[in-house]
Amino acid sequence: MNTPKANDVYAREVVMARVGHLIRRKQQEVERVTRILRACFDPDAVQAPEPGVIRRIVLIGPYARKNWYEDDDTINFSDYEFWIIVNHPLFKEAECWTRARDVIDRELGNRCAVGLEFYSRTDIRIAKAERDTFILDRIEAGITLYRESRDAPLPRDRKDARP
Repeated sequence: MNTPKANDVYAREVVMARVGHLIRRKQQEVERVTRILRACFDPDAVQAPEPGVIRRIVLIGPYARKNWYEDDDTINFSDYEFWIIVNHPLFKEAECWTRARDVIDRELGNRCAVGLEFYSRTDIRIAKAERDTFILDRIEAGITLYRESRDAPLPRDRKDARP
């Protein structure tokens, strides 16, 4: 029997534990980006037939494969790659993510590069039907940082609260 999600409390440590193989600073950056994406998603920016929901946030790429690099001498480092899966294709539109991108750029700046890719549930279903290994392999090899059906909601005292 599952406890209702409304009684759960969001804990940063949960996301950070999912990327426990990273150094503490990287764990904090990944958790921060995940929280910003969840808090700053703006489904009201588009007209859609259903309310906007982030279904899943997945970390892919070198930080998920545990082969990232960081070279202080040349200032080369791996990018963070996040795939965000939403419930309807309209929520992939840039308008829904403008605030999230602005906050990520402002708060993380040049400390790390963040790549965001957006997919809908329909995209994932099509990828499964067509056996699209590019998408399916990356999702399977990635680390799910947030899953709507499993994770606690963010506390939302005010609509304009800081993420």
